[in-house]
Amino acid sequence: MKSIKSWMRWSCFLFLLQIGFAQEVSFHITPLRPVEELRAEALKDQPPHEEGSFRKPDLVELVKLDPTIKLDIRYATTNNFLGTPVYTQARAFLQRPAAEALVRAHRELKSRGYGLIIHDGYRPWYVTKIFWDATPDDKKIFVADPAKGSVHNRGCAVDLSLYDLATGKEVKMPSGYDEMTERAYADYAGGTEGERALRELLRQAMEAQGFAVIPKEWWHFDYKDWKQYPILNVRFEDLGL
Repeated sequence: MKSIKSWMRWSCFLFLLQIGFAQEVSFHITPLRPVEELRAEALKDQPPHEEGSFRKPDLVELVKLDPTIKLDIRYATTNNFLGTPVYTQARAFLQRPAAEALVRAHRELKSRGYGLIIHDGYRPWYVTKIFWDATPDDKKIFVADPAKGSVHNRGCAVDLSLYDLATGKEVKMPSGYDEMTERAYADYAGGTEGERALRELLRQAMEAQGFAVIPKEWWHFDYKDWKQYPILNVRFEDLGL
């Protein structure tokens, strides 16, 4: 089974090279249990109950606000840390204020020769549960506890990087996306000077628009109003957007 999965990931990589987009091969773990089994359980489960009042959700699709934002939604492919798709659609959504702030960051970056490439935005709660149940204990610091929900579930977190406007290619950072090592830390001192400078450019652009990076993942930014939105568990195909 491992050899089949390895062949699938390598075939995906070769295909991407052939179409002119040299996408990196994602960090990979061996899920604790089969993902399809975990998916079936997660879809039957329910998010944690929350007390209090929240804003009415208003998810918007990022590329509809600005089509020059690039997408690389790896959770809709086999090229992700689980080695199998967890989304049925390669789309990215955020709550409207967060989405509009992200678009402002994207447009500000253009003057520096870069744009934003999105790996993930709103994430249904059941997917957070799949990630948690699939991930070994020693790597759970890189995934959210479904008992608490995640900012992704509220539509106020985004995983992203930069792409070079001149080449259209994603830039190289000190670690790859979803890499579960210390190289992923927002203050990791390794990598090249150029990689750290690009990581800092991304951080500055996002912080200027009300986002904050999380310490363990340079690519993950939470929008300032995230506590005002409820945990959502609506699949992409059921959003009606």
